[in-house]
Amino acid sequence: MASVTYRNVTKRWGDVTAVKNLNIDIPDGEFLVFVGPSGCGKSTSLRMLAGLEEISEGEILIGDRVVNNVAPKDRDIAMVFQSYALYPHMTVYDNMAFGLRLRRTPKHVIDERVREVASSLGIEQLLDRRPRQLSGGQRQRVAVGRAIVREPAVFLLDEPLSNLDAKLRVEARSFITKLHQRLGTTFIYVTHDQTEAMTMAERIAVLRAGELQQIDTPSNLYDHPGNIFVAGFIGSPSMNFFDNALLSEEGGKLFIDTSVYKLEVPPARYDLYRPYIGKRVVFGIRPEDIHHPEFPPPGIVPSNSEATVDVVELMGNEKIVYLEKAGKTVLARMDPRSDVHVGQTTGVVFNMANMHLFDPETERALQ
Repeated sequence: MASVTYRNVTKRWGDVTAVKNLNIDIPDGEFLVFVGPSGCGKSTSLRMLAGLEEISEGEILIGDRVVNNVAPKDRDIAMVFQSYALYPHMTVYDNMAFGLRLRRTPKHVIDERVREVASSLGIEQLLDRRPRQLSGGQRQRVAVGRAIVREPAVFLLDEPLSNLDAKLRVEARSFITKLHQRLGTTFIYVTHDQTEAMTMAERIAVLRAGELQQIDTPSNLYDHPGNIFVAGFIGSPSMNFFDNALLSEEGGKLFIDTSVYKLEVPPARYDLYRPYIGKRVVFGIRPEDIHHPEFPPPGIVPSNSEATVDVVELMGNEKIVYLEKAGKTVLARMDPRSDVHVGQTTGVVFNMANMHLFDPETERALQ
């Protein structure tokens, strides 16, 4: 097991900068997830750690050792790819044993490790099969098993669940999380799926256009996003934004006027937001903080308004309701008992305890 450090790491291809001045310290045994949209640099960051891409500037350390010029095979890492990269002509047993044979590990040790890992992953009955005879979920477990038998210091997983269907993804997420808990090894995981990131990570590093936007625990990223990008990327459905809201004071109270809704700011936020009175801000609120007036959860700080129902999506345990007013559409996650119908004007309750304000120029959170 080992810690991992990115120290001022930059990756360029000609005039294109894929990763810019990345600085992250990953403690021994942590499960860190790189997340972001396509082209944000998350896979490149992983591949530089694996030694599959050269580093343009900076240093990467595994433990106390700088590995910039260390061959991939000598970095004591194991990588699981999106494509699984199994050898089609080999059995599951031989795929899992391949890396150990390259290291000239004794046969009895190879056999012991392969069978032990296969048993722990529930694939011991598949050892004599070839990859083409396996389902997607089984191939994914074989690929992970091939990494485990090497007993590396660091596991690298590059979108390993992308080829699985929805049901298998849920099962695989749980499987990988339990695996990390059992092994206690450093896991670094890449995904574009924020649901995977939120459910699996101990910490999440959010990347955008090659730059680190924020790194924190899932709950802190959700509750205290550092900027508009993180606020919009983390959470599903995405946060609702009002780009040209005005913060005003009336009768000793503070209000957010979005030109569509006029909402009262919680008194607990007065001291924080008072310097911005009279200024334009970006107001954000998540769909789960917009409620039907008959079913507001306890403990919220309500601000009431109304809107016209445009679309209703019944999800079983909730209703996703598209609310339209003055040409602006917002999404609300309402209690499934909410009596809402398309075309109806309904009351809505905003939970202002969970409101967010951002600077429109810097896009940084006002917090």
